[in-house]
Amino acid sequence: MKWLNYNHLYYFWMVAREGSVVRAAEELMVSQPTVSSQLKDLETALGQPLFERVGRGLALTDAGRIALNYANEMFSLGQQLLNALEHRPAGRALKLAVGVLDVIPKPVVRRLLQPALRLSPPVRLVCREDKADRLLSDLAARRTDVVLTDSPIGTAVPIRGFNHLLGECGVSFFADDELAARFRKGFPKSLNAAPLLLPTDHTAMRRSLNLWFDRRRIHPVVVGEFDDSATMFSFGQAGAGVFPAPSMVAAQIQKERGVRLVGEADKVRERFYAISLEEKLKHPAVVAICESARRRLS
Repeated sequence: MKWLNYNHLYYFWMVAREGSVVRAAEELMVSQPTVSSQLKDLETALGQPLFERVGRGLALTDAGRIALNYANEMFSLGQQLLNALEHRPAGRALKLAVGVLDVIPKPVVRRLLQPALRLSPPVRLVCREDKADRLLSDLAARRTDVVLTDSPIGTAVPIRGFNHLLGECGVSFFADDELAARFRKGFPKSLNAAPLLLPTDHTAMRRSLNLWFDRRRIHPVVVGEFDDSATMFSFGQAGAGVFPAPSMVAAQIQKERGVRLVGEADKVRERFYAISLEEKLKHPAVVAICESARRRLS
């Protein structure tokens, strides 16, 4: 009987997931030749090539697509086994693996996840920040229990997930002392031609603010766009421009960053969602997060 080397299969799965040997090697923290060697061994064992070169990249062959489908199911089942055993009360901390969209401000993430850390028995929290597509891939493979995001999962995403609205809050603008004093008077019209730091276009907040600016006929000068909210806050703290953040953490941002409130964008709402593979939430820490958020953000 022929036996499949699951280590080889895992390396193949990572290359398929990351799209290249280089990125897979970085994710696995091994050398590129090691990944290539494992991949070649798997192709030799299966007797068929799994990738073909397309330009400077790799594309799955027909055999590769079949292998990837099986690999997804196998590793998903393995993760289910781990989750089932780790969630059993055996005198050790319950594990909660959370994927967090990288544009959600850190103070918001901390506020949303805090209820999980107050549970008894205790919870061991594992957080991973990334882009939405990677986070949803991890969720589909059951490497995470839930994903926190700023928008619901769409019908175009090839993952059957369920959206759980945690709540919503307003959006406020902040700046250092000098800029706050200058633009607080006459807000929001004062933002016309003001230097602004904004999230990038793929974020829900940026889309909402763009519509708000258009309705108000405000034309700010965008001096910086950021994928990571912490970097945007850092530039704002240094006086590079006025920046937005969820109003729910306004006091915290002013205290931690030493900035001042400029004003709140009327009728602009920032929403937060928990995305899971189950319509009815089962993980006790995820349930605690959702119930607490709905009480506080309703």
